[in-house]
Amino acid sequence: MAKFVLAGRADCPYYAKAELLADYLQKNLPDFRVHKITQHPHVWEEWLKDLCEKNKWSHKKSPIIWRELLDRGGEGLLLGGYNEFLEYAQLYYGVTSSMTTELMKIIAQENLETHIEKKLEEETKKDLIHPLQVWITSASVPACYNLIPILTSGEVFGMHTEISLNLFDNKQAEENLHVIVAETQDLVAPLLRNISICTRVEDAFLQAHVIIILDENTDQEVYTLEDYIRSRLPLCRLYGYLIEKNAHDSVRVIVGGKTFVNLKTVLLMRYAPNVAHNIIAVALGVEGQARAALARKLRTTSSCIKNVIVWGNISGNNYIDLRKAKVYRYESAIWGPPNYSRPVLSLIFDSDWVNRQYVETLKKLTATGKQFGAILSAHSIATTLKYWYHGSPPGEIVSLGVLSEGQFGIPEGIVFSMPVKFENGTWVVLTDLKDTEISEQIMTRMTSDLIQEKLVALGDLISFQPYQSETDIAKSDEKTSLPTTYNNQENQRVSDVDLLDLIPQPISEKPYSQEAINDSEDKSVEEQQIN
Repeated sequence: MAKFVLAGRADCPYYAKAELLADYLQKNLPDFRVHKITQHPHVWEEWLKDLCEKNKWSHKKSPIIWRELLDRGGEGLLLGGYNEFLEYAQLYYGVTSSMTTELMKIIAQENLETHIEKKLEEETKKDLIHPLQVWITSASVPACYNLIPILTSGEVFGMHTEISLNLFDNKQAEENLHVIVAETQDLVAPLLRNISICTRVEDAFLQAHVIIILDENTDQEVYTLEDYIRSRLPLCRLYGYLIEKNAHDSVRVIVGGKTFVNLKTVLLMRYAPNVAHNIIAVALGVEGQARAALARKLRTTSSCIKNVIVWGNISGNNYIDLRKAKVYRYESAIWGPPNYSRPVLSLIFDSDWVNRQYVETLKKLTATGKQFGAILSAHSIATTLKYWYHGSPPGEIVSLGVLSEGQFGIPEGIVFSMPVKFENGTWVVLTDLKDTEISEQIMTRMTSDLIQEKLVALGDLISFQPYQSETDIAKSDEKTSLPTTYNNQENQRVSDVDLLDLIPQPISEKPYSQEAINDSEDKSVEEQQIN
């Protein structure tokens, strides 16, 4: 019995030629057996090096062929590469190969595709054996309660992927976590392998494939905006360390909520650098609010409105871009098939509503976090995860907070919401979109707060100064002559989080100016869309 092992790079033409020759010999010789091994081009060299070190061989090219001495119980005997195998076949069996170079390349490409398909099948089988480990932080908050039924339904990760839910929170929340576990078990969800709770910090994110970061419960008293920003750093640093230490190498981290979403995302990237490319911030909640406001104006459903872009700070100073927005299945004098759409701005004839009322409504929702409740938060997180795993709808624009690399003139090093699409398990920034230029003034207004938040959190900046245009400064000077009271909430700066609810402010503290953020620019921002 002659048993040969043929191993090579999956896209190697000479492996393809040797494979055809080995198959012919095995078919026509009763005592000839061949075992074939392919490796992806990315791992071939390392695999070959380990193989040669183990067997004390010297070989550096693809393919590598050796004979297993089964009848003698000894180690394998290295034959060599393709030329040596061809010579061996000619000498012992009088057989040669006449495969053309063109055919070699075609078969090599087919081998690579087959190898990738087999690996995917193997990963799928492993998933059936080992469930997807999903971790949720601050799991006692209402958003988690609404998120769990969606995750266990199969809509997010697929109808054939079992999941294991791990609820992570502090010790004080343990009783609430047990209640959530009991209710989740009552669902009898077929795709839920098990659900557990974790209150030990050192055990957090063990073998995590997916980590969902929710808004944490705030018990610590802070008296200034700067203190609140700095209080985000220790937790993100801890999470980053635990992700690097305990999580799976290909872990996907998604940051949701309504408080300093961009800041928390960029800090996690800083302290978990090995998985920074797999950390994103959810912007679909803000996008959903913008689409719903348009739907109410147009008297249609929000699901019929697509391609609304959220630029900038997801939970603060952002810009809702309607220049690409479209409405489908709109009842009007012009009617078309389901894929027929019309530009949103061409259907809203009230420019004053777009420039003022619409902007003011969204500004209040973003600034205070009102109406951004648990249901919206859970749905936006689940939808983003679904897109990440299965791709976003073809042709649709999705808003997502990602680390800027200078696209669209955005400064590098900050997490910024921008238009993307999801495909093949990752996201791609849509830098080729036309007519999406943003003026320098608007860009400065959006990036100023994000840059300052990061600097304040890292201790490189002492005080936070909201961006003010010349018009803002003039308005501020006018208001200094008018009597004001501390309880006038319209004059307090509320950025990224409802600080009036979460941060006790003593009378001696100077209130923050809300109008310094996004008052005078509102008209100029949206006029770009109409004009």
